[in-house]
Amino acid sequence: MRILVINCGSSTLKYALFDAVRGALTRIASAIVEWSGGAAATVERALATLPFPPDVIAHRVVHGGDQFVTPVAIDDDVILHLAELVPLAPLHNAASIDGIAATRGIGVPQIAVFDTAFFAGLPERASRCPIPSRAGIRRYGFHGWSHRSATERCGLMLGSPAPTLVTLHLGSGCSAAAIDHGRAIDTSMGYSPLEGLMMGTRPGDLDAGVLLHLQQQGMSAVALEHMLYHESGLYAIAGSSDMRALLAREDAAARDAVELFCYRIVKYVGAYLAALEGRAQAIVFTGGIGSGSAEIRRRVSESLAWTGLRLDPARNARDEARISDSTSSLVAFAFVADEESAIAAETLRWFSR
Repeated sequence: MRILVINCGSSTLKYALFDAVRGALTRIASAIVEWSGGAAATVERALATLPFPPDVIAHRVVHGGDQFVTPVAIDDDVILHLAELVPLAPLHNAASIDGIAATRGIGVPQIAVFDTAFFAGLPERASRCPIPSRAGIRRYGFHGWSHRSATERCGLMLGSPAPTLVTLHLGSGCSAAAIDHGRAIDTSMGYSPLEGLMMGTRPGDLDAGVLLHLQQQGMSAVALEHMLYHESGLYAIAGSSDMRALLAREDAAARDAVELFCYRIVKYVGAYLAALEGRAQAIVFTGGIGSGSAEIRRRVSESLAWTGLRLDPARNARDEARISDSTSSLVAFAFVADEESAIAAETLRWFSR
């Protein structure tokens, strides 16, 4: 069985074609492609480049809401439900729907898998919002496939199938998660992908009073949404959302943006280490920045030296998988995010039921 994983992000398409033989997955082809002409057109071009046609297709969808906590076969009703969730993740769910539309004519079974599913079992203290229940608002969590993949790989590296750790997905979007014996018990993103860590163009944690003030000053909901998703975060402070460019600059705005980015990461890691009651075995950096920026890992780790975390400078500079030294109380890893392999494995399990 050949499994095609379609991962529509906010600005890029990641796809991978796997061959499943006797339960083992082999990656046949994969690529990361910038949007050109929209999600549907980009997916259609990607399909034309595949060396073999897929037998099944799995679509990564960011927000599953309360309806979807396990993979689901895609039909018209599912697509309608996904459309209802677009306002909660406008950069991502809309792109996923377009990607699904581009593949439905192929005539092979298709499923949707959800980022929020990894966090479906959050304890109430982590999922509940302290506002009236009549609002129907709860915290869902995102980047689930990245955090799940990082947890599973960390478990293999430590020889522990259910590790206790803090995972950091750092990229254009950023999130942290506390993992206790392989299960997520808290995460920084909540109702939407806006909460938590500072991001490329999203603010992360923000006093709700700021939004009320801006609304009272006449800013429309549409303008607020655009500001929060496209004009905030690193971009708001330094005029760029590219961490590599900011680290190369020497101006005050770039320095301030990087400092705030790292500071907010450290705050969450400290909180999650406390939530894990000192039992954490490791910290994992993943995502484009997490796996690719030795400097960000160094800055974050130095601010966490009080935990006993010590990086090996040479390993960190080489972006090795294990970047902590032999004296470190916490093991530190840097993994390239591999959501597609995790999704392919889940798809194989789903179709093998």
